[in-house]
Formats: sequence, C-alpha cells, structure tokens
Amino acid sequence: MNLATLSYGLTAALFVAATPLVAQVTTGAARRRSCVGTLLAMGAWAAVVAVDAAGWPVSLWAVLALDALRYAAAISLLVSLGTLPLSTWVARGALALCAAVLLLAVAAQALASLAGSAAGIDRLAGLGTLLLTVMGLILVEQVLRNSPTVGAGGLKLCALAIGGVFAFDLFVQMQATLPSGVDQLVWATRGAVYVLLLPFLLLGLRRMESQPSRTFVSRQVVFYGSAALAVGLYLVLASVAAYLLQTRGGGWSEPLRLVLLAGAVAVLAVVLLSDSPSRRLRVFIAKHFYSNKFDYRVEWLRFIATLSEPAAPGQDARHTAIRAIAQIFASPGGALYLRDEASGRFEPQATWFARATRVQLDPLPADDDLLGFLVSTEWVVDLAEYQTLPERYRLIRMPACFSDPYGHWRIITPLFELEQLVGLLVLQSPPEPFQMNFEDRDLLKTVGRHVATLLAQQQADRKLGESRQFDAFNRFAAFVMHDLKNSVAQLQLLVSNAARHRNNPEFVDDAIDTIANTVERMTRLIDQLQSREAHSSERRVDLAAVLQGAVTRSEVRAPAPQVLVDAHDYTVLADPDRLAAVFDHIIRNAQDAAGPAGEVRVTLSGAAGQCEVQIADNGPGMAPEFIRDRLFKPFDSTKGSKGMGIGAYQARAYVQQQRGSIEVQSSPAQGTRFTIRLPLCQTTNSDY
Repeated sequence: MNLATLSYGLTAALFVAATPLVAQVTTGAARRRSCVGTLLAMGAWAAVVAVDAAGWPVSLWAVLALDALRYAAAISLLVSLGTLPLSTWVARGALALCAAVLLLAVAAQALASLAGSAAGIDRLAGLGTLLLTVMGLILVEQVLRNSPTVGAGGLKLCALAIGGVFAFDLFVQMQATLPSGVDQLVWATRGAVYVLLLPFLLLGLRRMESQPSRTFVSRQVVFYGSAALAVGLYLVLASVAAYLLQTRGGGWSEPLRLVLLAGAVAVLAVVLLSDSPSRRLRVFIAKHFYSNKFDYRVEWLRFIATLSEPAAPGQDARHTAIRAIAQIFASPGGALYLRDEASGRFEPQATWFARATRVQLDPLPADDDLLGFLVSTEWVVDLAEYQTLPERYRLIRMPACFSDPYGHWRIITPLFELEQLVGLLVLQSPPEPFQMNFEDRDLLKTVGRHVATLLAQQQADRKLGESRQFDAFNRFAAFVMHDLKNSVAQLQLLVSNAARHRNNPEFVDDAIDTIANTVERMTRLIDQLQSREAHSSERRVDLAAVLQGAVTRSEVRAPAPQVLVDAHDYTVLADPDRLAAVFDHIIRNAQDAAGPAGEVRVTLSGAAGQCEVQIADNGPGMAPEFIRDRLFKPFDSTKGSKGMGIGAYQARAYVQQQRGSIEVQSSPAQGTRFTIRLPLCQTTNSDY
C-alpha cells in the first residue's frame, strides 16, 4: 500500500466516521445538513482518489465531479456557519462555478468517449477548480469579517479548517499549472493535511454558541490584502489568457502573448498609480468590510456633553454648537450662519476659535449659488476638493469670504431642520493629513441636523419668552384698566346724580369724599406703576364698615341690596380699598344678574375666628360647568366688550392672599350665593 492510498483512505474513513458526531453536535437543521453533506462529500472524494491510487483507475471526470460537489458542500457550510446570506454574489458565483465544473467534467467524459480526446475541456475544468479555491478563500475572509459577537471563536476555528482545505488545494492547483506538474509527495499527503484540519472543524462546531469575538483586523490590512488579492486574480486571468493564446494562437501565439502580457502590465500600472480606483476601493471596504472610522458611542457622548455645558461668558448655544462639531474633527475653529426670517439672507451669527483668529465673514444673499446648491443636494462641501474638482459642485461660484487666507476654511456643512435650510456651519481645516470621506460627510449631516433642531428650539424658546413677556404686560395693563374702570364708574355715578342733588349738602359731602377716595386710589396706582411694586397698605379695618360702604355705593343702582349685620365687631387685617373693590364687584354682578325687579341680600356673621360675608341674588344662576371652568378664569367674560373678565379672578386672588376663601353656590334658575370667609384679628380695635 503506497502513501497516497493510505493518506486518502484514512481521510475517507475519518470523515465518514465523524459524520454521526457532527450531526449530534451541530444545532439547526440547515447547519446540520451542510456539515453532514460536507463530510460525506469529502469522504466520497477521498475514497475515490484512494481507489485510484491503489491501482484501480478512476476516470478523471468522476474526480472532477466530486471536486465540484465537495467544494459546493464546503461553500454551503461556510454560508450556514457565518452571517452571509446565500444571495451574496460571491457565494452564488462560487456555487454557479461548481455547477459549471461539474458540467465540464461530464462533457469531458462524453467527448472522450465519442472523439477519444477532451484535453481542452479538461484544462477548462482544471481552471474552474483553481478559481473555486480562490473564491472559497474569499468566502472564508467574508465570514470572518462578518462574524457575530456570540460564537465567533468557534466560527473562526471552522473557517480555519475550511480555509485550510481551500488554501492547500490552491497550492496543489497552482502546481498543476506549472510545466513540471504536481509534486507527488504534495499530492500524496493532501489527505493527511485534511485529517489534521478535521479536529479544528469539530472543535469549532462544538464552540459555536459560546465564545465571543476578540479579534480585530485593521483597515490597512484589509485594504492591502484586498488589493493584493485583486492583483493576484488579475494576474492569474492574464496568465490563463496568455496560456490559451500560446496553445491556440498558432504562428501568432508568441507575439500576441507578449502583447497581452505587456498590455496587462500597463493596465495594472495605470490602475495602481491612479488615485480614483484606490479611493473607491477604500470606500467599498469601509462600507462593506470594515468597522466605522469613528467610535460613535464616544463621539456622540462627547458631542452631547459639550452641547450640555454652560456657555462661557458672552457666549450662548450657538458658540457651543460650533465647538461641539469642531472637536469631532479637531478643527481649530468655525463660524455659524443662520437664516434671517425677514430678509432671507444668511448672516454670520457666531464664531468660535481655539486661538485668536482674524477673519472676514460676509452675509450670504438669499439667491447665492452656494445656498441653492446646498438646498438641492444637501451635500457637505469640501473647499479643498472644490478648488481641484469644481465640476463636482456644478461649477458654482463660492463666496469670496470663504477664500479668506486667514480663515483657512475647509468644510461647509448645511444645517437642515426638517426639510428647510436654517443655517451653515463653516469649519477651519483639521490637522493634516485629512481626507474627507463618506463617513465624515454622513457624520456632519447627522450632527448638523441635531444642531439645527437645537438652534430652532432655542429660537422657539426665545419667541415663547417674548410672547410670555407681552402676555404678562397685557395682563398687567388689563388689571390697571380694571382699576381705572372702577374709579371711572364711581365718577360716572357722581355725575349722573349731580343734576338732581347738586343743591343737597349731603350729596356735596359724599361727592367730595368719593372724589378724594378716587384720587387716593389713582395716586396709589400711579405709584405702583412707577415703582412696578405693589406697596402694601394693610391695616386693621372694621369689616362691617367696609361692607356698608360698598352697599351704600351700590344703592344708586336697582335693586338696592338688603343688609343684615349682627352686633359683633369684625376686625380683619386687609387693604381697605382692595377689600372694598372685592365687595363692589360681587355686589354689582349680583345686581346685574338679579335685574331691576330682583333681590340682592348681603349678610355678615362670624364664628370660630372667622367672619363670613354672603352676597346672594335670585337671578338666573350659573351652571356647575361654568363655575368650574370659566367663572374665575382671567380674560373670560360673559359681558362681551363691556367686561374684561378679571374682576372675579382678582377678587378670589386677593381673598386667598389674605388666607381666606370664596365659595360659590349656584344652579340654573335658583340664584347665586357668594360666601367670602376671612380670618379675624386677635383684637377688635378698628383703625378704619
């Protein structure tokens, strides 16, 4: 028994014997089928080669067909083990090539039987097998690059075993293309190599579900490895073409072969020396094979932390936003343009520089070419790229201020809030070497939208603050007008009764008292407006006297209130004018509700340290919903333009300020009763 028979026979026996063990270890029906199919295909192929090596010749088509089947099984196993979908173009191409090799092997046998020779098809089948080994190695690399976090250790062992098979087969197939052919020792020991790789496959399948991935492959290794693989494939194809020309070209074979090789070398030199193919390859690798350029978790946390920092003196969120984006790219400074709503121009609103810098920034008109380009493309502008390749930017005219030699401007990123361009962020050139790629642009667009939303929110907050200031001013003016209206109402009553009572001395005395009271109230109001502070004039007052004064002032209107006051003294701590305004308002509203033919009753009583004033009328009453939702709501009046809707609100606010309460009892067609409760003072001395 020779070495080849022993090697391949042992391979067949071990692979077939390992099939039940693998079927038990693996989880998942698809993975189990792929593992079992691969081991059986390897065992069948090794058995056929062992039989051929033992002296029982086997036709070449059978060996090639089994080669295609075992490669197809190994490729399917790679797909089932890794994260690559079956639709991946490499996997589908490899499986299609397996089918092509199988068909070529069958065709070779058929032609050999009919015509006696199929050497050309045999060589094509051998070339297909060579390409299969290369594609198998590509798939192994793809699986490793896309390995999941869980079970990646076991996956790498499986990939090592299958990749070892493809790598050794590639070595054997490359030897077959040489004039000396395959070394017999290498061919004989191939089965032994497969036997040595089998434990790695079994161990990897065992550990598929438990070991996390800790391996990292740098971008440079992937780039140069991919470039070397592409160059290798290119040279293999060129060599195959030259070989076909040499064997099929007749008398012109040698010159054509030399021309082909020279052209292939020239094309390769142009590709390697050109910047565009390498740049495209880097982008392709970065997008599909490599982890991101930035550690986005770290960058995003730092970005948010910077935006959340309190602004330096003299700065605001606009300066912080510039610094937050600039630090991502280590840019030494930047400028922020924001759109003016009135003119539509974009004006420089803020700048931030790590060190003192003298720059000249001009406003951008609404019809500037740069703004139109950004709105239509949402593209991040690289000013260095614009200088060399302006056609990529539609040959637009760049604003002169961005060519300022002192500014060293490099990047212009648009700030979009929803679909509207609200601003521009211009950054100085980051430290060299700096080459903007797709990932820089995507990150700038993302943080730009975040900053645009932040600035829009800040602007909305500013407008809301201004609106609240105007609202507060309007409320204050409404309260002042309400006090003025009450004072004017007293003077109007005085004027309306003057014609009838001008000769009555008591009326003249009351008129003078009313005018004096109005002057005092107006003077106090003017003082409050000038100082913007409410000076307290609270003192001990006789509540019965204040209430009687309000009733007296209301008697000029119908129905005249009916008063019932018990004999006790009721002294409270209050501002007599504001307390009188509360009673005036409630009594006047009761008179309006009752009508001239109605009835209004005012009573004063007290107990347990409190006094209680009740003002009741027999008017139409109010619904509970109105009392709950509208009665004490400011600026909500049922009197139309005649009322301002703040009397009840002011009355309740003042009573509550005095630690009292107002209670309303009413129902439709049953009248209304206001109950005002105020705490009594400890002493009963009156200062009113």
